[in-house]
Parts: sequence; C-alpha cells; structure tokens
Amino acid sequence: MHITVLTVADCPNARPALERVTAALDGRQAQVELVEVADESDAARLGMSGSPTILIDGTDPFAQPGAAPSISCRLYRDAAGTVSGVPDESALRRALAGAAPQARDAGTLDCCPPQPLDVVGRGGRGRRAPAENGLRAVHQQILRHFAATGAAPDAQTLQPVAAVAGRTAAEVLTELADEDFLTLDETGNIRAAYPFSAVPTRHMVRLDSGVEVWSMCAIDALGIPAMLGQDGAISSADPVTGDPIIVTSTTGRVRWDPPTAVVFVGQRPGGGPAASACCDALNFFTDTENARTWTSQHPEVPGRIVDQPTAEHIGRQTFGSLLAP
Repeated sequence: MHITVLTVADCPNARPALERVTAALDGRQAQVELVEVADESDAARLGMSGSPTILIDGTDPFAQPGAAPSISCRLYRDAAGTVSGVPDESALRRALAGAAPQARDAGTLDCCPPQPLDVVGRGGRGRRAPAENGLRAVHQQILRHFAATGAAPDAQTLQPVAAVAGRTAAEVLTELADEDFLTLDETGNIRAAYPFSAVPTRHMVRLDSGVEVWSMCAIDALGIPAMLGQDGAISSADPVTGDPIIVTSTTGRVRWDPPTAVVFVGQRPGGGPAASACCDALNFFTDTENARTWTSQHPEVPGRIVDQPTAEHIGRQTFGSLLAP
C-alpha cells in the first residue's frame, strides 16, 4: 500500500494528517510519503483538491464530485458534522480497508454542491492580482492606502501607478472589479478591496499603527495582520446575541476572547462577487451553539463551522502574500 499526503508549504495540518494516517494503519505495513505541492498545475497533476489531500494507492477516497484541483485549505467533516483539517480516523480506517467512506465523512468543505466552498477566492485562484497591465501594482497601492489611512484611495491617487503601465486608473479599477479583486460603487469609487471595506461592517481591525480599518468578513479580518506583517486587534460581534468577540494578533500569536469563539464559513448559492456571495456569511460566533443557531435560521446559506486554527490558516493563506513583490 502506498499512501501519499499532499500539502502546501507550511500547512498546519500536514503533520496531523501524517499522524492520523499512522494511527489508522494501526501497525499495518505501508509506504507513506509527504509531498509538498507548489502550484495549481502540480495540484492538477497529482490529484490534490486542497491541503492536505490523502491518496491511497493514487486514489483520493474523500474526493467530492466536481471538486477542482486546488492548493487552498481543505476541510473535512466527521459523522457528527464536526469540521477538522484532517479526515476522521474511523473514516480513514474504512478507506484503508477498502471501504468507501460514508457520505457525511467525505470530502472537502462543500458549499454549493457539487462545487467545494471557495475559501481562497476567485475559483481557487486566490486574491493576488496578476502582475500584467498594472493590475498588481494598482491593487497593492490600494491595499497599502487602506492600511495607512483606513479609507479607500480615489482614482486620482492611483493614476501615477496606473500610468506606469500606460493605462488610466479607471481602466485598471474596472478590470480589477471585473476579476473580483475589489468592488466599485455606482460612481466608480472603491467600495471594497478584499480584505478591506470602505464602509463600516461588523468587523473592525485596529492596527498596531493606530489605524482602524473595516474588513469585509471574519476571514478577511484574520488575514489583515498576516498581510501587513503588523499586530492588530479584531473587534466583532456575534450575529445571534450581539456579544463582543475580540481576536488579538501579537507577533504572530493569536488570542481569542471568548476562547470558545468559532467562525462560520459559508457562501450564498448562485455565485457572483464575494462581496455579495460570501462576505455576510463568514462571521465570528462566541461558540458553536450560537453558530448552529444562526445556520438553522439561515438554511439558504450552506457552509460549515470551523475552529480557530483553521480560520486563522484560511486568513493567512488567502491574504498573507498579497503585498509580496
């Protein structure tokens, strides 16, 4: 038997996945290897639909129909519906024994069946704008302006950067909006540039610099300190009770208050920009019970409750590299 654990660099669930495989093998002989996947093309070639993916003799026993190759975070749920970054040990034992896992055990965190939930945005392509045609330069300037001022820049401020690519700021902004890197209002001004919002939301982040910024959702808020390499404190509120939730990032260490807080990661069916499809469906809750209350009140929003390490990982993975050259 040959077992391959496919992961991305620094995936926090790589080692737990290997440990889960070892436990499920229960002393049986098998060749086990950990393979780091660098990009989407490698993911497609190797059969990876999120990190970590476990292949048994080249087959993913937890594969979901229609799931695309991806280097995004992969989440699994057990028979009780609990979400984790690694498969349930009992399901993995059945897979190793040659039996197909039960439906509730299988697969990535799904949203709008049969497609998996796009936790990193833009169909798994992520939030990092392409370097061509001035897109990345303008996009990064927008993000830096938000971080420095707490507000969106206007087109005039962005024009010198766009001009380097021989374009107008309005042209670049329109293309960035078409590709869902940001959203514009009816006058062409920036309304949001993920992870930032130009208008107040439920989630406010106070940066170590003293600047206060609004984020589009809970995952966006968690990604801001990682993107900026700066400490920060997230202030949010439970949508069910209104109780406050504070998440503080200090030199890379994250503290949640209350310690029972979780995040619901959902997406409204029908597609469209993340601002309308996802952002009001990714929220902090003080505990799992409140998150389940909200999901029962909003059956039209499929998704899953994720724990703190998983939510932090999704935020880092989605936004951590946006300002890299």
